[in-house]
Amino acid sequence: MSAATAIRSLRPFLALRLALREMRGGLKGFYIFLACIALGTAAIAGVNSLSQSISATIASRGQDILAGDIRFELNNRVATPEERAFLDGLGDVSASAGLRSMVRLPDGSNQALVELKAVDSAYPLYGVLESEPARPLSDLLSKQGDVYGAVAAPLLLERLGIAPGTEVLVGNARIRINATLIRESDALSDGFGFAPRLMVSAEALATSGLVQTGSLVEHSYKIRLADPSRVASIRTEAQSRFPAAGWSIRTSTNAAPSLNANITRFSQFLTLVGLTALIVGGVGVGNAVRSYLDGKRGVIATFKCLGAPASLVATIYLAQILMIASIGIAIGLVIGALIPFVAAQFLADVLPVSTSFELYPSALGLAALFGFLTALAFAVLPLGRARRVPATALFRQQGFERSGFPAWPYLAGALICLAALAGLAVWTAYDRYISLIFLGAIAFAFIVLRAVAFLIGWLARRSPRVHSPALRLAIGNIHRPGALTPSVVLSLGLGLALLVTLALIDGNLRRELTGNMSERAPNFFFVDIQGHEIDGFRSLLGDAMPKGKIIEVPMLRGRIVALNGEDVNSRTVPPGGQWVLRGDRGITYAKNKPENSTLTEGAWWPADYSGEPLV
Repeated sequence: MSAATAIRSLRPFLALRLALREMRGGLKGFYIFLACIALGTAAIAGVNSLSQSISATIASRGQDILAGDIRFELNNRVATPEERAFLDGLGDVSASAGLRSMVRLPDGSNQALVELKAVDSAYPLYGVLESEPARPLSDLLSKQGDVYGAVAAPLLLERLGIAPGTEVLVGNARIRINATLIRESDALSDGFGFAPRLMVSAEALATSGLVQTGSLVEHSYKIRLADPSRVASIRTEAQSRFPAAGWSIRTSTNAAPSLNANITRFSQFLTLVGLTALIVGGVGVGNAVRSYLDGKRGVIATFKCLGAPASLVATIYLAQILMIASIGIAIGLVIGALIPFVAAQFLADVLPVSTSFELYPSALGLAALFGFLTALAFAVLPLGRARRVPATALFRQQGFERSGFPAWPYLAGALICLAALAGLAVWTAYDRYISLIFLGAIAFAFIVLRAVAFLIGWLARRSPRVHSPALRLAIGNIHRPGALTPSVVLSLGLGLALLVTLALIDGNLRRELTGNMSERAPNFFFVDIQGHEIDGFRSLLGDAMPKGKIIEVPMLRGRIVALNGEDVNSRTVPPGGQWVLRGDRGITYAKNKPENSTLTEGAWWPADYSGEPLV
């Protein structure tokens, strides 16, 4: 090995030793650097750790959340004898029914909408139902005379202004609320509720008279399997034996798919927000590195005068930057790791999140990778400029403002880091199309803000001469060589853009939900009116509101079981359209097209249509 080769092989160790000596003076000048990296890393680590915590808890508590190993759900009908025999052969079965109805006080003084859930004596197969007072569910729902027991959510008692022990009416059934509902383990798997829960027995629901042909009722059959290892094969067997059943099948490994999907989407949104904060901080990283290197002009000059090659100088300060970035990332990871534990103290009552402290290595690793890529992407260019400055220029106290663009390897390195940052954001995204739009918007914002910074400098350079020395110096500092105008405009512009974007999203959602409510929303909305009741209902409305406008839409509920003649379970559906197939849909058979509907293809059936049923 030649002497030159030996010296080159020792350069990394020499650079590391010199970098460590340089850092003996502390982190002065790098506090902004540390804050930018730590905050951005903490945001990404915390959001993804919380998302994984919720997903892991759902997976580990799948049986409790589903209240079974597997669930079969049918809309508007009970299982046929053949279907029920098949389900009974799988293990212990708990049947329940859910629908929306009105509960009213016997004297008619008050009423409220409820999510009615009727359960059998086997409920729940897994998990627990907590109530106040704490008594067996069978006792709370038992019948005393002609009055059935019930458990109600506290919100329902508050809306009706009553206390436990009060009797109410549900359809034709008289119900006594014996306890308030504290926790219902399978509430998450039942989906979003529009009203507070009222839980009754299956016998009480049958007595109420609410379940008739055409009633909107979801019948669920939750099963504790005799052989839990058969979960995967049972779905296939059920679909092959009963292809026209139209039931929705869910297993404990995917107990709350809608919640999982919403958490994933929300975490992607917050991850992109965190990435924006990290990129905004990246501009601060570039400024901090540049200012630090500008303050090290004498040291760099000394290195070069003693014969240190430019590559060694760049390696020394690159090692320092990586060490300082590591400190900032470590701080961010510690904060991010604590976020799920802290959030659990506030979310445990509404979301399945673990209250014990756990680490999520993949989330922390992803955040660390984002942090390192950001630090490198914005620090490489100042290093490249410092590398090109000759020692003579440094001794004359000239900074880096006239050093121009760095050498092409540094430009290429910065571009590679930015490309890796963008690729990582797209690759880890739930919706890659949104990620691409987001990254394109950031790139466009960079271009626009750089153009704005150039325009500000151009205007300052051509502004009339002012008499005030302070103002003249201020204007001169805006356009002088090496001015921080581009960096300041970029940082403020991106930060403001992020805040404005969040405000616009919030404002658009609020306006969409409430902006035209008074103009378009009806005063009353009635559902589940049976065919034999419609004439009397029209007469009642006509007497109460002679000049009122009544819009009727006949409707039934159903699931899509085939798409273009193929079983939907055998087709690959994009994530954006899977929600259509997950639950039941509203289907109208109105004679005329509803006023607020748009027909995108085909023709509406004739008002006097008579023939084969279309649904």
